[in-house]
Amino acid sequence: MKKKKPDYWLIFSYLEELFPNADTELHFQTPFQLLVAVILSAQTTDKQVNKVTDKLYKTIKQPEDILKMWHKKFEESIKSIWLYKWKAKHIYETSKILVENWWKIPNTEKELIKLPWVGEKTAKVVLYVLYKAPVIAVDTHVHRICNRLWIVKTKTALQTSKLLETEIPNQYRTIAHHCMILFWRYYCTARNPKCENCKLQNNCLYFKKNK
Repeated sequence: MKKKKPDYWLIFSYLEELFPNADTELHFQTPFQLLVAVILSAQTTDKQVNKVTDKLYKTIKQPEDILKMWHKKFEESIKSIWLYKWKAKHIYETSKILVENWWKIPNTEKELIKLPWVGEKTAKVVLYVLYKAPVIAVDTHVHRICNRLWIVKTKTALQTSKLLETEIPNQYRTIAHHCMILFWRYYCTARNPKCENCKLQNNCLYFKKNK
């Protein structure tokens, strides 16, 4: 099927209507807490991360607080998180690096991905939330809705990520990240998406094929 040019105004005005104050659902108070939460959220729900960090962040504010904890104690505190041993190891290593660099969270993707366990997606989430950078973190879910809405026609999340920031006009990039995340989370789900009352039916490949 030939790729249809998306109606960006329709898509993002509707997403803003659904989520007028779109923001991350991860709980944090300091930039370091956000970085830790985003690392923990890989393959884990924000809800589960918040259950862990709401307790953890009573004592963990900055990277030096992680280092003051015995590594095994920190590991134990996040054991309900998927891949907790690996994440604990890399968060501990990241804390050492940040302490050596005066706690500063890098403000470029190039520098962020030098940190242990920080890949492109994690870096873009941090840049978007902390520094209001006009970037879009792409996971399998954002990849899915972008293909459903004809924003891209790609086979992998990596391909989608490479295209999105050139495809989506500048005026929408500052809202696109969280709006799309919340849209897939609460409306455009992988199974049984809430298509019946969605205003994007005419722009949706999934709706045209299945409904």
